[in-house]
Amino acid sequence: MPVLAAKILVGFVVGVLIGMTGVGGGVLMLPVLIFGLGYSPIVAVGSDALFQFFTKIPAGLLHMKNGTVRRKVVLALAVGSIPGSFAGVKLLIYIRLLYGNGVNTFIKLAVGVLLIVIPTLLLLQKNIEERIANRAPTMKGFAGMAVIGLTVGFIVGLTSVGSGSIIMMLLLLFYSFPPKINVGTDVVHAVVLFGVTGWLQFRAGNVDPRLVVALLIGSIPGGLLGSHLATRVPMLWLRRMLCVLLLITGARMLWPA
Repeated sequence: MPVLAAKILVGFVVGVLIGMTGVGGGVLMLPVLIFGLGYSPIVAVGSDALFQFFTKIPAGLLHMKNGTVRRKVVLALAVGSIPGSFAGVKLLIYIRLLYGNGVNTFIKLAVGVLLIVIPTLLLLQKNIEERIANRAPTMKGFAGMAVIGLTVGFIVGLTSVGSGSIIMMLLLLFYSFPPKINVGTDVVHAVVLFGVTGWLQFRAGNVDPRLVVALLIGSIPGGLLGSHLATRVPMLWLRRMLCVLLLITGARMLWPA
């Protein structure tokens, strides 16, 4: 299969899976780029960040139109996540200056940890939601949201993974927003976060523009098809199977054969 066709196919398949399951694009895309297409982890992370920026724009606009976004929360998260992302990307650049290609080993370890943590959170999400239902928020204020943004921004700057699942779980735990507000607010914030991160990664030379374009060509129709199929397939079991596969992939990154 020609290389361009393979990249488009990857974008299409990941788009379908995102549309069907709601599992974040980063956790699905990075392992395929690294193990399937053979990209170095640092280029995979940078390209994925820019890819996610473009893919989240349509959903963000739709949520804004539907009124499912808390703009003050987006602002509070961005106050933390933008400097957090800057710090994460700068750390990657610093590690690359010190250790050269050793930065790729560092990224694989960081992504491996996240590929274990995030699917575990997704598998436990329903239980967590049931336990905290009708519970009063335990954290208040702009500063608390900014800390959440700072933490996730730093992780995204390092790995391009974790924006959706980690932020939504933290907002659920500490602020108890309704699910549709959580999703809409997170998506719009992700547009800001990945826009900044993608730009920083591009300036650092960590982005393959042709890869990003090819992935977008495949992911747009893939996402539409996945959304169409979401009500026609056993989504819960597919999501669980996907999480188990991601757990195995994360373990493979942490303990290579």
